[in-house]
Amino acid sequence: MSKNRNGLLGVGGQRRNISRRALRGESSGERAGGDPKALKRELARRMQERLARRTDAAE
Repeated sequence: MSKNRNGLLGVGGQRRNISRRALRGESSGERAGGDPKALKRELARRMQERLARRTDAAE
């Protein structure tokens, strides 16, 4: 028996260098998440809707 029989060392296969772009799922020059401004607008819209629901529920 080895010392690390319960360890997970080596389970994931051999290591290789992966670029940050590849880790984000980016392929051939396309942006991974789309337009950053559109994402921010969508986030702001959702936050405003959530705030409106909370204020409506409090009244």
